[in-house]
Amino acid sequence: MSVTLKLYNTLTREKAEFRPIDPNNVRMYVCGPTVYDYAHIGNARPVIVFDVLYRLLRHVYGTDQVTYARNITDVDDKINARALRDHPGLPLNEAIRLVTEKTETQFHDDVKALGCLEPNVEPRATDNIAQMIEIIERLIVKGHAYVAEGEVLFDTKSMRDYGQLSKRPLDEQQAGARIAVDAHKKNPGDFVLWKLSSPNEPGWESPWGRGRPGWHIECSAMSGRYLGEVFDIHGGGLDLIFPHHENEIAQSRCAHGTEVMANVWMHNGFVQVEGRKMSKSEGNFVTIYDLLHTEKFGGRQWPGEVLRLAMLMTHYREPIDFSVKRLEEAERLLAKWPVPDSPEGEPDAAIIETLRDDLNTVGAVQELHALAQAAKADPDKLPAFAASAALLGVLPKKTEVDEAVASAVDALVEMRLEMLKAKNFAEADKIRDDLSAKGIHLKDGKDPATGGRVTTWEVKR
Repeated sequence: MSVTLKLYNTLTREKAEFRPIDPNNVRMYVCGPTVYDYAHIGNARPVIVFDVLYRLLRHVYGTDQVTYARNITDVDDKINARALRDHPGLPLNEAIRLVTEKTETQFHDDVKALGCLEPNVEPRATDNIAQMIEIIERLIVKGHAYVAEGEVLFDTKSMRDYGQLSKRPLDEQQAGARIAVDAHKKNPGDFVLWKLSSPNEPGWESPWGRGRPGWHIECSAMSGRYLGEVFDIHGGGLDLIFPHHENEIAQSRCAHGTEVMANVWMHNGFVQVEGRKMSKSEGNFVTIYDLLHTEKFGGRQWPGEVLRLAMLMTHYREPIDFSVKRLEEAERLLAKWPVPDSPEGEPDAAIIETLRDDLNTVGAVQELHALAQAAKADPDKLPAFAASAALLGVLPKKTEVDEAVASAVDALVEMRLEMLKAKNFAEADKIRDDLSAKGIHLKDGKDPATGGRVTTWEVKR
């Protein structure tokens, strides 16, 4: 299929036309969560970004012609620490299972609320230990890995062009995350492929003793198993370029003897919260669950479609300042869009062309808003708007209002009518504006029987 889809490739630092290895089987891998804690808003960004790319690829190449793999990391020292903290009286393996099952379930609930499709494949690290051991054995045989003091380490100097992705000269690199610089390393940048486990730690039998994998080898094994030795697109956050993605490339290329691991590497920008780096010490650590279900951010809960649209209003490669102001802006925009009965129709050609230019969601949202206004005036444009909104995952939904909420809104509407009778227009306007910010829109009119003022309301999101 001949299409023009341009993507920015971190590996080449250029935007170029995307040419899949096999147009009938476009393959994409994205690093998923390490399931030791609830996903935060920074974790939400790559999930949303690559969900939009997945939707676009399906539109361009066909629903059945795209394979999207996103992993679950369920073996990691952070998981071990959380299990010991939360379940100190249980055997570690049982405690780990409780932590990972709870966290994984919450992650799936969260991303579903953000309007994300399920990936075609969602492998778990613990189901792919044999594949990891096989790759490590290959690396040892080929002279790219060595055993030292119970660990198997990758020899970074054995790879002629190590560092291509991050563009860091080898002699300037520090050891990878999650591993200290130890005397048994040949080079400071060498990283762990396999490490021994104590009797109290999770472990698997291997040629090097009972142990567990390093962080990077997990994704090499899972992507290779489900997508092949070389695939089309590898995605993740900007923070993963080094060391994680750099080391994935090293392991996979050296094990398989290939020139690349993935043809295109895509990375989304960082997320700040209200202008500051997110951290627990700063008191601005915000989880997806917090935003959806508590009043910790802006004093209220936020619908998933609002969170998603707020993310898409910034280009994926740019840093984003996640703020209450941005959420309110997204909510106001959604409130101005019609609510179609179904998403049936063909997406607008201008929106598709905008997305084809390196996933330009900013331009696509602008085009979608213009189409929404046109659809209000011309119902014939509604199917194109519905299909386009569905493609971006921001199709407005009819909102069900429970009886208690409806009663509260009715009381505020009556209060506003009393304010209008008393000519207290400032307070009446404030009630209307407060309700509008919550997606509740008022319409004033006359009672045909009495001629008096009446106000009806509806929810639009």
